[in-house]
Amino acid sequence: MSSTTTETGTRPPVAAVPSASAFWRYWSASAVSGLGDAVTSVALPLTAVSVLHAGGFQVGLVTAAGFVAWLLIGLPAGVLVQRLPLRGTQIAMDLVRAAAIGSVPLAAAFGALSLVQLGVVALVVSLASVVFDVGNSTFLPTVVPREQLTARNSLTSGTHAVNQLAGPSVGGALVQLLGAATALVTDAVSYLLSAALLRTLPRAASADRTAPGPVPSVAAQIGEGWRYVTRHPVVGPCVAMATSVNFVCGALMTLTPVFLVRTLGAPAGVVGVLMATEGIGSLLGAALTPRLGSRLGSARTLLLAPVVGAALAMLMPMATAGPGLLLFAVGNAGFAAGVVVLSIVTRTHRQSTVPAELLPRVMATVRFVSWGAIPVGAVLAGSAASLWGARTALWAACALTAVAPAVLLCSRVRGLRSLDELDTPAV
Repeated sequence: MSSTTTETGTRPPVAAVPSASAFWRYWSASAVSGLGDAVTSVALPLTAVSVLHAGGFQVGLVTAAGFVAWLLIGLPAGVLVQRLPLRGTQIAMDLVRAAAIGSVPLAAAFGALSLVQLGVVALVVSLASVVFDVGNSTFLPTVVPREQLTARNSLTSGTHAVNQLAGPSVGGALVQLLGAATALVTDAVSYLLSAALLRTLPRAASADRTAPGPVPSVAAQIGEGWRYVTRHPVVGPCVAMATSVNFVCGALMTLTPVFLVRTLGAPAGVVGVLMATEGIGSLLGAALTPRLGSRLGSARTLLLAPVVGAALAMLMPMATAGPGLLLFAVGNAGFAAGVVVLSIVTRTHRQSTVPAELLPRVMATVRFVSWGAIPVGAVLAGSAASLWGARTALWAACALTAVAPAVLLCSRVRGLRSLDELDTPAV
């Protein structure tokens, strides 16, 4: 990208020289933090269900609090990331998350833990994660050459999948050994380790505030990112597709522990193993994406993944106790594989084609819209479970997986082989 002044009056970020060692430190920070997150994905809802005896709607509220920040600050987060020192901001967000998660086992030790605290902790972690995740996605292209983005995104997604595979299993075991609240110490420590690793990275470039011309308002910068996303022939439909997928993901986050514990009577250790099957599917999806993209093309891969994922997702509500739990495992893994393929293909396209000066705002807009659907899905799923039961609510959520392929089939992506064929400027 050019280093000349942009029409917004600021200079685009100056990319750091791609460095293998910098990438591996970046990857290590993400990996260790992700492992702690995967443990928390089991320990936090089980804390609500087993320690505080929360019902489906209450679990839905705690789950929603963990993602509602995308609706609250998702759009301005892109501007914030562009204006603040990136590395320092990421370290600060790690420390905030460590303190918030660490407060749960501390309160439990003194017998003072409540659902309100779980909700507040989830919200604080969510707010910090919004800023951190936008910055993380923006930082990767500065340490990885463009031609390596697909491979590096596949690696990071594969690492996330391994964490999803190992983390819930470890989390389930820790919950049984130490108790749900105490198991959260793992996540707090992981954030501290992530901050220490990020501290070793070179300072990431930020916008040059010495460029001539007035500094545009926050609203103007948000609007520029919003227009790019909504008018782009590829990014726009992909965001709509991701929004429908994430609505279902939010519903599953609420329904899975309630369905497995209350409906099927699975113990914590088994719940952890079943939730870990998501990691198996994610790992498979991450491994297959480069091959599928090379053989079929990125657009055709994007069309195939949600169809397969939606078909396999319908196995989850068919699960029964005992051997019937295998149906849930296969369905969970299959849906996760489809989601990861979608994520890698669309994220790589954005990172490789969006102008550098717009990337933080585009990433923030995409997350605001698509991730904003997660808390909505979580709350509505919790309400549905309370009204109709967990199995019926799970049937409804899995049926909605059909929306994602329908969105893409109704867009211009349908006739493409590669997403780059429609890489026209969006203004």
